[in-house]
Amino acid sequence: MPAEIAIRAEHLSKRYGARSALDDLTFEVRRGEVFGLLGPNGAGKTTAVRLLAGLTEPSGGAGWVLGLPLGDREARRRIGYMPELFRHPPWLTGREVLWAHARLAGIAVRAGRREIARVLAEVGLEARADERVGRYSKGMQQRLALAAALLGEPDVVLLDEPTSALDPVGRREVREHVREIRARGAAVILNSHLLSEVERVCDRVAVVRAGRVVAQGTVDELCGRPGLRIRLERPDDAVRTALEPFGTVRADGEWLDVDAADPARIADAVAAAVAAGGRVVGVETRRGTLEDRLLELLGGQGG
Repeated sequence: MPAEIAIRAEHLSKRYGARSALDDLTFEVRRGEVFGLLGPNGAGKTTAVRLLAGLTEPSGGAGWVLGLPLGDREARRRIGYMPELFRHPPWLTGREVLWAHARLAGIAVRAGRREIARVLAEVGLEARADERVGRYSKGMQQRLALAAALLGEPDVVLLDEPTSALDPVGRREVREHVREIRARGAAVILNSHLLSEVERVCDRVAVVRAGRVVAQGTVDELCGRPGLRIRLERPDDAVRTALEPFGTVRADGEWLDVDAADPARIADAVAAAVAAGGRVVGVETRRGTLEDRLLELLGGQGG
């Protein structure tokens, strides 16, 4: 497997009795890349992450993390995992929870002190580190789970709904953490129902339906290139003809829609409309949303 590939899944499947949770899941994630998994509840996203983390075994197919087979002990040492459902012992303090994770990860005591101080500061819990977790809000507990996933600066970070309980400030901070993880060359897999978060931080995304990847690519590739709308005082054929070199032109009342318009040529398109005698009174750019594309791919399937 090429060194730049951090994660590869080939035809992974997982069955629980007669129920199929994953069926022929195939994708790969490069080092220094944030990869989003999107899909309705029950699509298999969390099952996929658990397979990559080595917490369950596949029923079929194969996968590799950092060049090692799924479940390999050495690979697991280099993975940071934040589950969607986390349960911290309420009688422990936040610092004690992180000590337990550090010891399980094989981090030496001296290094553990530094790492715990670092991640507590990163997630904004240093002032509450010695309080019992039972007194933490849900958002604080989610921050603690993220801190545990960041211990030891892992080479692969698996985040399952990392912002579901956070306020807008907390979500912004998580985005910053994800960008920092990517900047140091680690690979990140992000599961989230918050499509705005995915659009802002993911380099590529895969849409999962019934355990299969039905589409993948960058957000722009999935949503399509931006379009241009030009509002004219009196649209006519001369202006429409002048805009045809910039994309497919459709009339919509006083507006002319130019689909697949190159964003770098928007000014040129407006200038062409004016040169053809059009009196331009409005210009808008638009692009299909990730939500629209997701619903199209899922055929209205929800969860």
